[in-house]
Amino acid sequence: MLQNSVSKLAKKREGPREWFQKKDQRWKIRWINIALGWSVPLLLIAIWQIAGSLGLLNPVLLPTPSVIWNELVAMILSGELASNLGISAGRAFLGFILGGGLGLAAGVWVGFSYRAERLVDPSLQMLRTLPHLAIAPLFILWFGFGETSKILLIAKGAFFPLYVNTFLGIRSVDNKLFDVARVLEFSRWELIWKLIVPAALPNIFLGIRLSIGVAWLGLVVAELMGSSSGIGYIIIDARSFSLTSVVFVGIIVFAVVGKLSDSLIRWLEHRMLSWQDSYKGGGR
Repeated sequence: MLQNSVSKLAKKREGPREWFQKKDQRWKIRWINIALGWSVPLLLIAIWQIAGSLGLLNPVLLPTPSVIWNELVAMILSGELASNLGISAGRAFLGFILGGGLGLAAGVWVGFSYRAERLVDPSLQMLRTLPHLAIAPLFILWFGFGETSKILLIAKGAFFPLYVNTFLGIRSVDNKLFDVARVLEFSRWELIWKLIVPAALPNIFLGIRLSIGVAWLGLVVAELMGSSSGIGYIIIDARSFSLTSVVFVGIIVFAVVGKLSDSLIRWLEHRMLSWQDSYKGGGR
């Protein structure tokens, strides 16, 4: 509150011209950072294209970026990419909602209760170390090749990042805040929703970002193990016919969609945590 008041007074004193100059400078710095971030990938793509055009690369094993781009455009125009991407996104979303929701609830429960930590946490930490590839055949045996096994495999991966980070966020709340709550005579629910949860939000958002990333990884494993639709199925089908450009298209789609979902969470994180003095999120 005090910082907001000081910043408003500073804006009034500096005048509109100075304020616009500072804003323009911030935009220039932001665009420079974006350009620097894209410089290395664009340079590598240019070298890749030149090497492929000169015949230095095997076109079957490593097609040029222009060939991959043409394949991507053809798949978009045919509607094949959109339909399979929609199926994959739906699986990832359902798995994340199921696993992330349970992870958040379990993190809150264990974070508030030392008894629950002693009872539940050792077993969950043991399950957390099990890799997707080891679990996938068992899920297929139990639930078959249908959507249930895929969604549960994604949910298994999405559960643990949110659980661990929620638990750590609650346990990391400063003890001085509890003294303030006692002075203000907060009830238990006010203590949870007005103090503990807001203080744990940075860890919770970190857990959400990690859970979304793991959900996409789980989706890849689920669709590679057995599927007749989705981006993973396109990759496996293309591999069978040595269509390397299609494999690259599937990889690029996974990377772009994963990055967009992560950027969306970072934007929400910046909007919801801008009130914290120590927050240095994606808006800077």
